[in-house]
Amino acid sequence: MRTHDDHLKELYGLPTFTFPVPGETAGLPEPDAAAWRIGHERWEEEEEEMWIETFDRFRAEVDISRVRALIVGIWDDPEDTDPSEVIEGLLAERDRLRSLRSLFLGDIKDIECHISRISQTDVTPLLTAFPLLEELGVRAGWGSSLGENLTLDFPALRHDALRSLTVQSAGLPADVVRGVGASELPALEHLDLWLGATDYGADHEVADLEPILSGARLPRLRHLALRNSELQDEVAAAVASAPVVARLDVLNLSDGALTDDGAIALLSGQPLTHLKKLDLHHNYLSEPVRHRIRETLEPAGVEVNLDRSDAEWEEDADGTVSPNISVGPLSY
Repeated sequence: MRTHDDHLKELYGLPTFTFPVPGETAGLPEPDAAAWRIGHERWEEEEEEMWIETFDRFRAEVDISRVRALIVGIWDDPEDTDPSEVIEGLLAERDRLRSLRSLFLGDIKDIECHISRISQTDVTPLLTAFPLLEELGVRAGWGSSLGENLTLDFPALRHDALRSLTVQSAGLPADVVRGVGASELPALEHLDLWLGATDYGADHEVADLEPILSGARLPRLRHLALRNSELQDEVAAAVASAPVVARLDVLNLSDGALTDDGAIALLSGQPLTHLKKLDLHHNYLSEPVRHRIRETLEPAGVEVNLDRSDAEWEEDADGTVSPNISVGPLSY
């Protein structure tokens, strides 16, 4: 299993710099030379500063008109509060943040809050407010507050500049999958969806991926990741005949419960020899199937990742053993 035991090291090709605590702001980098991380380590500050307070200091001490990349770390208690206040703070500075091109919302380590419990909200106002944004990343769970909807939302929209969209989740809601699929994203080159498990909010079906797999609204897509799914075999079977695959450079079906059935279905579909890379790491494939994949693709120059070192079988109370996903129940 994968755990998020460290923060992002870079974003938009820029090294991460965490905006420091009060009184330690000497020697700040140039505004356009770093991916600025707003948010301190949870549990480590004696008197924790609220995210919006740190952001207020940040916009007062840094020329935010030159900032190109922002990383949103921990806010308040992410298990019980969504980042609405964070989003409102960013929207209030949309005119000054005119150079912003990349944003990651929820750079939160497991030790701070497990991914399955990270509360989220509708993140599309960020795309509406920043029409020149090129990269958006979101880490989302379903929160833990009873009676409140603290899950990610992504209603369909059009955005002409977005080149990369990443949604990391232990369980991606169907409405999010459908919203992404129904969005008009003519510049999108990189799409990375962590689909997750039913027990953690993944109520989508493979049929919900059809608008993405058709590629009709994604004319420039070159890197597609549909991973971390308990339905990975079904996803692989759907991808085998998907029109979008013919123009991909990278196909990533890793981190899920992929078995021989899914891999054989994938190989039995359209040719994959045009790919630069096929990523199937964290898998439950037999040696004969692994050999067949390599024999089929590697002579054509396809880089194949079949590493399964972190794949962990799950045993139920009755002794039944089944494949597990990388980020989900065993992330606890």
